[in-house]
Amino acid sequence: MASPSQSVKHLLQWLVAGTRGGENRGRIIDAIREEPMNTNQLRIELDLDYRTVKHHLAVLEDNELVTTVGEGYGKMYIVSPSLEENIELFDEIWDIQKNKMGEEKK
Repeated sequence: MASPSQSVKHLLQWLVAGTRGGENRGRIIDAIREEPMNTNQLRIELDLDYRTVKHHLAVLEDNELVTTVGEGYGKMYIVSPSLEENIELFDEIWDIQKNKMGEEKK
């Protein structure tokens, strides 16, 4: 059976590097690591459509990589304790993914 960190690693590889939309999910995690934000703040910060941000936040929340504080419009998104415990795995996967994205844009 895979260890908890191995399971998180596989989840991150799938959600950030292995699926369409992974770039946006990685950018969202990066942003809320720095500062908790609500959906609209993320929309502005990342220059994305509101519904796109909302969709990716739901995916991240369903997979227990982000969690929320507060309610309604003021609901802020933060990195989940599970992701926080394994943040070095995210950094490793996200760095590789950013390098790949940079190469594709050349």
